[in-house]
Amino acid sequence: MGHKVVVFDISVIRALWETRVKKHKARQKKEEERLEKSALEKIKEEWNFVAECRRKGIPQSAYCKNGFVDTNVQLLQKIEKNILTKQSSLVKDRGKRSSEFVLELSGDHWKELPDSLREQTHLREWHISNTLIQIIPAYIKLFQAMRILDLPKNQISHLPAEIGCLKNLKELNVSFNHLKSIPPELGECENLERLDCSGNLELTELPFELSNLKQVTFVDISANKFSSVPICVLRMSNLQWLDISNNNLSDLPQDIDRLEELQNFLLYKNKLTYLPYSMLNLKKLSLLVVSGDHLVEVPTALCDSSTPLRFVSLMDNPIDNTQCQDDEIMESEQDRQHFDKEFMKAYIEDLKERESVPSYTTKVSFSLQL
Repeated sequence: MGHKVVVFDISVIRALWETRVKKHKARQKKEEERLEKSALEKIKEEWNFVAECRRKGIPQSAYCKNGFVDTNVQLLQKIEKNILTKQSSLVKDRGKRSSEFVLELSGDHWKELPDSLREQTHLREWHISNTLIQIIPAYIKLFQAMRILDLPKNQISHLPAEIGCLKNLKELNVSFNHLKSIPPELGECENLERLDCSGNLELTELPFELSNLKQVTFVDISANKFSSVPICVLRMSNLQWLDISNNNLSDLPQDIDRLEELQNFLLYKNKLTYLPYSMLNLKKLSLLVVSGDHLVEVPTALCDSSTPLRFVSLMDNPIDNTQCQDDEIMESEQDRQHFDKEFMKAYIEDLKERESVPSYTTKVSFSLQL
């Protein structure tokens, strides 16, 4: 019988694939046209432009007017050129002087502080971030000239009591670490002006001894597990900025008006159902941010548009969280909280540029999978 040979008409196969290719290209073109008309591309363009400006240290007021972002590339180049011209002469002189007194470490290859650090007690600033360092050694007490301890996004689980020996310390940033407590000896750093313990997730209280910190103007204890405003915070008579958002607060103390110098108060993402009338006594309060989902009682004067107070009520994300697929990378809680803080920082900066504040804001999270 011999072999059976099947013969195909190549032109038919070619025509079939050409038709499929044309349809595919048509779909691509239609999708590109849809994206061009979509607001998502404009949002993406503005977000990338703002991120680039922030990375280059360009102030928001230079490119954002009344909430609208000017994404003109020539504008960016012009602003950047002006800033570089102003800063170039300062950087040359300041860099030589400051580098001798500043320690900078970054990267996950750092698992502990270098041994040589013990001998460099003349240092005035430590800037250590994004490392695997877990311990701050007791010999930190030798650094009597220390002014700034900037230690965000490490693996630090404990602060030594010897930190109280740093009498000249002005700024302490231990945000996004793994701290579960703050040593009471910190209260001996009477010149401290800024304290940032945000994003540790497990902090539930601050020691009463911190009441001695009368020079503190900035406290950020957001993204933790505080169930009430710490008593020591209420005794910080010069406090101007307090961020206690994303905790477990169910109410505020009636004597919250002890914070007479308070200007910015961030309370969103808590379980508050009312705001005490004593808040009306905070005469210098200029920004109040709350979550409006559960609030049922708010002093009317706080919402009065005729006052200089910017009252912002955030409605929480209405979109339910969905389960990720097994092959997706799960975002850590700290990364999510850090992004949330960066978002709110940009949002508040934008509010300060506006002439008026929206009556409420709904924050929506969404993701795209292509």
